[in-house]
Order: sequence, then structure tokens, then C-alpha cells
Amino acid sequence: MTVLTILNAPGTEIPDQLTDLGRKEDVELRIVEAHELGSALPGTDVLLLWDFFSKALRSEFGHADSLKWIHAAAAGVDSLLFDELSASEVVVTNARGIFDRPIAEFVLNYILIHAKNSLRSLQDQRESVWNRRSTKNLAGSQALIVGTGSIGREIARVLSALDVNVTGAGSHARTGDADFGIVIDSSQLSSHLSGVDWVINIAPLTDRTKNLFDAEVFAAMESSAYFVNVGRGEGVVTSDLVNALETGQISGAGLDVFDEEPLPADHPLWQADNVIVTPHMSGDTDGWRTRLAGQFVDLFEKYAAGETFPHTVDKAAGYVR
Repeated sequence: MTVLTILNAPGTEIPDQLTDLGRKEDVELRIVEAHELGSALPGTDVLLLWDFFSKALRSEFGHADSLKWIHAAAAGVDSLLFDELSASEVVVTNARGIFDRPIAEFVLNYILIHAKNSLRSLQDQRESVWNRRSTKNLAGSQALIVGTGSIGREIARVLSALDVNVTGAGSHARTGDADFGIVIDSSQLSSHLSGVDWVINIAPLTDRTKNLFDAEVFAAMESSAYFVNVGRGEGVVTSDLVNALETGQISGAGLDVFDEEPLPADHPLWQADNVIVTPHMSGDTDGWRTRLAGQFVDLFEKYAAGETFPHTVDKAAGYVR
């Protein structure tokens, strides 16, 4: 008998694909919310974090006497990993692959809106102003993608298809990468921003990437450069970003993640005319929860059959290598 516990968020529907697992003769299904997790963990073999941003497991981990596998229904696992879990033999997997194309399309959307000055066009339309003007070419422009995992690679492929010249930034420098060609060491980011038009953050949140984008990095960017953050809000020193936008150090930003979410109503980013603010939704296309559920069911079948997972989070690194 395998005991599967699903940690759910209040008011969130669980797809039938997941509840159907409880109908298997050899599966006991427990569906709980954060305040019930401690009592559900004893005997649990598999934990699905459907409430993928919950940090409840940290305080209740001592009750996990049989836990073998945790699956986070999200790409990032920074809110999940803590010292006791990282030191344990519990296997951690994430939703690798589910959000790759949706987020890549979202990044392209940010870039096109800025390149084609669409915000100004919408304003002119509302004011009935005929303002014919030139816009930027994407072909031949330069993009630096910080984060070379599966989402970063899909962004690289989408932009490369439009003849944007793409390089990457990751944990170590290398050449001959299939998707980026050249990958720089992200710790040397400030030295590689000359001539870059689009600086895109999709890096996981680790000790190495926290506050990576600070005043030094923004000062090194071209004044015409555009910053996109679809990674983690804590990867950016927000006050430094606001200053860079207000003083013209950079030309604009497309921001889907923030160090405080929801973004406070009085935050200056809401009113900045060179910023697009979206509420952490870049991966959420129609049917995304169904796809997440289907991925877990596939992985659960592999687990039940004793097969190896197609990907596993390196708990020390904080991401899938």
C-alpha cells in the first residue's frame, strides 16, 4: 500500500486525474491543507505539493517517518527546500517542462510590446491620436538569458527563431552550448552587459542568485536595455531596479515576479510608464493545472513500477541539473 498525501491550498480544485489515484486498490489518498499536514505525514510515502508555494512542510517534516518522494507542482523549489530535507534521502521532483513554452511566449510578449512601443500605441488609440513612428527591430538584437535550465533554453529557441542573437548566463562559463552558444558565469554578469538589448532573468532562486540584479548590474546595462524577470522576485534588489527605471539607467522592464507578492498597491512599479506588471502568471496558460496533474500521474506510475524518474532536483544546488 502506497500512502499518497496531497497538500492543497484552500479553495483550489484538484483535478480528477489526481483524485482517481485514490481509487487504486494499492493507494491510500489523503488530501489536506497546511494546518492538517502534520497529522497526515505519518505513514505518507509520497507527498504532492499541489499548494506549490506552501512552506508548511518545513515545520512538520519531523512527522514524515516514511516519506520517500516529494513532487512540487511548480518549476521553482526554493520555497520547499530546507536543510533537513536537503540532508535527507527523500527524492524531490518538480514540474520541469510544463511551463517552458508558455513562459517563453510570455517573454516574447514583453519584448514585442516594448520593441513595437505598443503601450504608447494603446494610449494614442484611447486619445484618438494618429502618431506614426518607427519601432525597433528584433532581428539582430542581443539577448542575455540568465538561467540555462529548460525554460531558459525554450526562451533561447523562441528568440533565436526571430533572429535574436542569444547568449546565456549560468553557474559556470562554457562554449559550444546547443541553445546558447556561449554561456557566461552569472557571477560576472556586470562585465557582459555591453551591447545587450534584452536582459532576461529565469534563474532559480539560490544563494548564488539572490539579489543578483543589483545597482551594479543595472548600472552596467545599456540605457536602451530592457529587463525581464520571470524567474524569482528575490533575484532582484527591487529598490535598485526602481532607481534604474526612474533615472533612465535602463529603458524599461517586464516584471512577472516580485520580492513581495501581491505587489503592494502603493508600490512605485504600478505607476511606472516604462514597466509592465503582471501577477506571477507567465506560465499559466489554459489547462495548466490539468497538465500538471497529468505529469504527476505519469511520474506516480513510474514510482509504482520502481522506474527511475526522468528528472530529479539536485537538492544541494536547488534545481534540476
